[in-house]
Amino acid sequence: MPNEIELKLALPEAARRAFLRHPLLKTAAAKQAAQLVSIYYDTPNLALRKSGIAVRLRRQGRMWLQTVKCAGRSAGGLSTRPEWETPYSGQFDFSPVDDDAVRAKLEKHGVPSRLTPLFETSFRRTTWTFGGVLLMCDHGWIAAGGRHEAISELELELAGGTVGDLFALADALTERLPLMPAPLSKAERGYRLYQNASPAPAKATDIPLAPDMPPRAAFHAIALSCLDQMQRNHAGTVGSEDPEYIHQLRVATRRLRACLRLFAPVLPADFLGPLASPLREMMARLGEARDLDVLLADICAPVTIALPREPRLAALAGIVTDHRHAARRTAVHHMESREFGQLMVSLTALLQQLALADAGGTETTADFAKSNLHRLSRKVRHLADQARLDDPVSLHTLRIGIKRLRYALEFFNSLARGKAQRRQAAKLAAIQGTLGELNDLANAGRLLMDCAGHDDRLREAVTLIAGWHGPRHASLMAMLPDLLAGLRGPASSVRNGSPP
Repeated sequence: MPNEIELKLALPEAARRAFLRHPLLKTAAAKQAAQLVSIYYDTPNLALRKSGIAVRLRRQGRMWLQTVKCAGRSAGGLSTRPEWETPYSGQFDFSPVDDDAVRAKLEKHGVPSRLTPLFETSFRRTTWTFGGVLLMCDHGWIAAGGRHEAISELELELAGGTVGDLFALADALTERLPLMPAPLSKAERGYRLYQNASPAPAKATDIPLAPDMPPRAAFHAIALSCLDQMQRNHAGTVGSEDPEYIHQLRVATRRLRACLRLFAPVLPADFLGPLASPLREMMARLGEARDLDVLLADICAPVTIALPREPRLAALAGIVTDHRHAARRTAVHHMESREFGQLMVSLTALLQQLALADAGGTETTADFAKSNLHRLSRKVRHLADQARLDDPVSLHTLRIGIKRLRYALEFFNSLARGKAQRRQAAKLAAIQGTLGELNDLANAGRLLMDCAGHDDRLREAVTLIAGWHGPRHASLMAMLPDLLAGLRGPASSVRNGSPP
């Protein structure tokens, strides 16, 4: 079964000329260019898409080629997919597909006779050959149902080289260009365009793990899932005003950092090395933007709606809005930078290198999960014992401990028996939400005073907002004793939960 291994990088239109002037291109062993037109087919009910199969016809010069691709594995912009390509003789012929299961899906229930064109791609591809790696620059469009999307991307494809060669070439490009791993294939983009599906923020998904796999293999799968969520929210972060994209990008980054902390004992020493500082900087920029999103939507907006004729509130909300826009511009500028793209490519390369290294040891993921979930549960119980209602620092520390336990439960969810672990994670999420809302209210005072400055009228507006939220704060505080007792008590699911 032939496999296609490639790394896809989005090339901003503004950086296209800089790419074409890159001195590396002059060292290529060969260069060629062609105009490629592809038509993608499926049944009216999208049977092939549901099976993870893509079928296309591609015109190269005077010849048409039939290509079948499967979903394969894709994360961090790096994909490995089974692919079968044969000349097209005027009708679909799937006999060259040597995977019996794939061929059966292609041929069952008269699929060949029901195939119909859904969308088309047309782009100019320039290919440079660097030993065993092909560097392709695609520039054109995708069209479906009268709708169009631009194509501007690079594909680095193995042609006899190693994955290390592929990432070495990618590193050389990202040193000069703002390139970002692109998680969506042309086929996936085409289907979305055909269905006129609106983009949506990407949330975390369950990660399939095997109980007997080495912990490092589990880390690799979990970390790639986090990285994929980060990259799937990137385009929305830089191109949409929807604050949920920044929120989900921040969640994905927090999950990745939690994963790194959890698996640190089985990872090489100083695994992240120089990448740790850029990750912290990224979190700081996203955190500032997210804090101001929450401040405006959850703290200021309800009060300005309740008191629409209060000019001091409107004036303060206007300043908060200005601060929010400034923080968002800073975050977006960072997400569009060369440094951010380089960080994403470097993380993907680092995880790929780890996957190829010898994991060593005999511990299984099931054993690792069990011991670490018990450890984190004990930690949460200890933090709950130490927490005090009049000590915000202790409550903040508890919230972080709960968050780390909840992420670990979610990471290992596929190993759990029954629904007890999922219910435990949901309970922890609810407690974390209560503590988080208290934390947001506590931070709001500082942020609002920063916005008010020395203006007495604006400081009076801060007082109004604090008073309006006072009952909610009191209600949340009244809930805490029972929540803490649930974490401390002998019947607590955190204490007696059954990790996998």
